[in-house]
Amino acid sequence: MLDRPHPTPAAPSTDPFALAKALSGVHFIGGAYVPARSGKTFAVVNPATGADVARAAEGDAADVDAAVQDAAKAQKEWAKVPARKRGALVHQCAQLLKEHVDELGRLIALETGKALRTESRVEAGVVADVFEFFGGLGSELKGESVPFDPKVLSVTVREPLGVVGAIIPWNVPMLLMALKVAPALVAGNAVVVKSAEEAPLAVLRICEIMNRILPPGVFNMVSGFGPECGAPLVEHKLVRKVTFTGSVETGKIVARAAAEKLIPVTLELGGKSPMIVFADCDFDKTVSGALTSMRFTRQGQSCTAASRIYVERPIFDRFVKAMTDAVNGMVMGDPLDEKTDIGTIVSEGQLEKVRGFIAEGTATPGATAHVCSAMPTDPALKKGLFIQPVIFTGLTGESRLVREEIFGPVTVIQAFDTPEAVLAEANDSEYGLAASLWTNNLKVGLDLAHRLEAGLVQINQNLVVQANLSYGGVKSSGLGKEASLEAMLEHFTHKKTIMVNMA
Repeated sequence: MLDRPHPTPAAPSTDPFALAKALSGVHFIGGAYVPARSGKTFAVVNPATGADVARAAEGDAADVDAAVQDAAKAQKEWAKVPARKRGALVHQCAQLLKEHVDELGRLIALETGKALRTESRVEAGVVADVFEFFGGLGSELKGESVPFDPKVLSVTVREPLGVVGAIIPWNVPMLLMALKVAPALVAGNAVVVKSAEEAPLAVLRICEIMNRILPPGVFNMVSGFGPECGAPLVEHKLVRKVTFTGSVETGKIVARAAAEKLIPVTLELGGKSPMIVFADCDFDKTVSGALTSMRFTRQGQSCTAASRIYVERPIFDRFVKAMTDAVNGMVMGDPLDEKTDIGTIVSEGQLEKVRGFIAEGTATPGATAHVCSAMPTDPALKKGLFIQPVIFTGLTGESRLVREEIFGPVTVIQAFDTPEAVLAEANDSEYGLAASLWTNNLKVGLDLAHRLEAGLVQINQNLVVQANLSYGGVKSSGLGKEASLEAMLEHFTHKKTIMVNMA
């Protein structure tokens, strides 16, 4: 097997274009860069210009098998390493990743089109924090003493599952990779990650950086397309756990394949998160919170985006105007420019999907499309996948824009009159990932928080996923939790009971 042990610089790079080229054409398997066995590659495109910036290795079943086989061998030794030492090594990885925050931010901005200042650099910093958090939890992998019989010593122990297959999306690939890899490693598993075809570079770089510290084969990365690369990973006989973030449709396919093997699966799927605004809210704080909640700086490409906002009727018109004015003040442009607030959509296919929703909403009788911000004027960006954010009013709850996940900078604002009415509207969805409430009446807020059908409900804030806060949805939004001690224990270990007869 040909390998390229050092195609990338050890020190942080300030040139994302050069780094992207250096990362071209390889997976990371068994502690080394290796090309796809077929020799095939596919283009990695800068969505701000339309230019190819790298070639990614196009993985298939043979590449997956090599990665899983190496992971299975490495996992046996990794599981023997004391849990606190495993945690300490993951913590060392976090410290090294902190040195590469700006580099990783620039690289992810290049391949996804997310603005460096408002999105990409922030994500890179949170990644290091996730590894640091889980690195400190090694000592929590402990069992229990069970009072079964005085003459029988009965205890439970936590043991790793084996090889974990992790499939990640393109919208926040570094963070979502970290939420899977960090707890899996600390718990004693080995991991094979299948990256998103739109964004394979930054996660590949993270894998290489961490492999400077981790034993070879414990953390592996393959790139490719779902049917050819993702499916063989889920179906591989040595993969004993699958963790997936992506669409509901693909999540069901993953769940069916895992069920055939009777292995556990964690699914973090779509969302259509409601934001409920009461007239007694702190108005300016809430408008600012709506900008964050809708993830406009990420072009709405977030499963927790507040893409349906319910506003109490007395402040409805004022809120719509304030929102529109605020988004108009955001600058759309080159994702690598520090002045840019809003970058691009990730791919041509996703752009066309978003345009379709906007066209449908605009053509709906009685609806108003408030088109915000302004397209960039730089000629170098004329082929970029930019689209102006749109705030819709006048749509009913039956509109596809209210019911389906758009994954773009499109939100619908509707008026409501009573808490019970808005609760019914908010819960009338197949999704149940996140929700937020904005009110100074905590009695009302807490009452609705308990009755909202969502895995994460926030009052007077809408933070993105944070380490140490359990994250995961209900209904079609998924199965299982991430980001917490609970996630590591329940989803990356199994409990074994050991009994010793002392009679």
